Formats: sequence, structure tokens, C-alpha cells
Amino acid sequence: MHNRIPNVMTFSATDPSGGAGMQADILTLASLGCHPLAVASGISVQDTIGVDSLMALGSDWINDQARSILEDIEVSAFKCGLLGSAENIAVVAEIVADYPDIPLILDPILASGRGDDLVDAAMMRAMSELLFPHTLVITPNSFEARRLVIQDDEDFIDITLDESALRLKNMGCRNVLITGTHEQSESVINSFYTSLGQKIPYYWERLPGSYHGSGCTLASAIAGCIARGLDLDEAIDEAQNFTWQTLKNAFKPGMGQFIPDRFFWINEDEDDGKYTHH
Repeated sequence: MHNRIPNVMTFSATDPSGGAGMQADILTLASLGCHPLAVASGISVQDTIGVDSLMALGSDWINDQARSILEDIEVSAFKCGLLGSAENIAVVAEIVADYPDIPLILDPILASGRGDDLVDAAMMRAMSELLFPHTLVITPNSFEARRLVIQDDEDFIDITLDESALRLKNMGCRNVLITGTHEQSESVINSFYTSLGQKIPYYWERLPGSYHGSGCTLASAIAGCIARGLDLDEAIDEAQNFTWQTLKNAFKPGMGQFIPDRFFWINEDEDDGKYTHH
């Protein structure tokens, strides 16, 4: 029987807490009705409080994992998270370049929620020079957006998000979705800068608490929605709504941050003993 479930390949490091990284990608894609093809880029030691250490896998391992699957399974979308090294970024760029018709969603993770730095200058340079040109959508938070484009003589706080988006586009990113959780605004304002030059703001109720894996969830949700056939505008809208619902229904299994509930809909939509997924 032909498989009607779309397949999404995600490149990401593991997170044993289940909040972020590969585990977040798998949970999100599965919740949205996709089959996750998880390519491990590294192994982390972390909990709901922060990241203690990260061991990047060798680039050959990433290449072999991905190419063996790509020769076997039809992939509808790529999603990239934390890749662990400049060499890994380079090999992923080579892989996605060989499949230009498969859309790439990039979550440019630079630090953990606690502030643990997860990239160096070489990784940021490799990301901008090698991965950005292959990206359909990049999903930085406002801190990441500024850090990715800042120049040596600039003050961080002087770079506007509009300017950050313009510079990211000049680096090769076609569409830019900058999330506004870290900004001092009453509502969370996410700004979508399209390839046609439009800026579309999305306003979301600011929820209390701190969340582990919200960025991974959003990027994976966009990839999943695109894989399921939504056009880009619809995918951006639906993925944000899905992510906000996961945060609204988040739970706190440990002593640190809340973890998004990617299967919130199981308990919400009960009808005569049957679960409905919208």
C-alpha cells in the first residue's frame, strides 16, 4: 500500500529531556501527521535547566545517515536545528544542495534557553555562507536575528529587526520569520518577511513561564505543514498556532523550564471516546 504519510528529514542533536532538539522535532512532526526521519548531528547532556555539554558527531556519520535514507525514502521537507560543528554544517549544505526541490526550514540555534553558547564564529560563518542560500524559511528569535548579522563596529541593541531581516535576505535567506518572545512588548509579535518584500506581523498572547524547545517546535511545525501540502503562508500561520497551543498546554516535568505539549490535542478533542486531530 502506498504510504500517504509525508516524510520530513530533520538534522538535529539529541536532547534527553525531550524538550528540544531531535526529540522535539520527532514529537512535533508525529503530532502533525508526518513521519520523522531523524538524522543525529550530536549528543547533548542537558536537562530542563540548560545544556551542560555537546558532542558533535563526525560529518561522515551525518552524511551516511542522511544519504542512506534519501536513497530509500521520498522526503517532502528538510528541517535543520543544531548541527554541532562547521564541518557538519558544510556536509548538510552539500546534502540539501543535491535536493533543491525539497524545501529547507532552518532554525539557527545559537544558545540554549539558559544562555549556554552552542556555536562559534566558524559555525556562524558556515551557516550564513553555506546553508542560508538553500533555505526556504529561517526562523531566528530576535536575539539570534541580530547576532547573525551584527558587524564589529555596531551596538547590538541598535540593530532593528527590519534591518536584521534585510541582512539575512542579503545572505541568501528567501523568507525570514523572526519570533518576538525576547522583545519587551505586551504581546509576542512574530514578524514574517517574505521573499516578495512584505512584512506580515502576527500577534500572540504572551504566556507566563519559560519554555524549553519552542523554537524547535515552530521550525519543525513549519516543515511538517509544508510537507502536508500547505502553501508557505498557510504553513507559517498554522505552525505558529500549533506552537502557541503547545506552549499554552505546556507541562513542567523537572526543576527548570516548561516543555511544550506537542500532543495537546489528544486531551482537548475528545468525542464519544474518540480523539480528533485538527
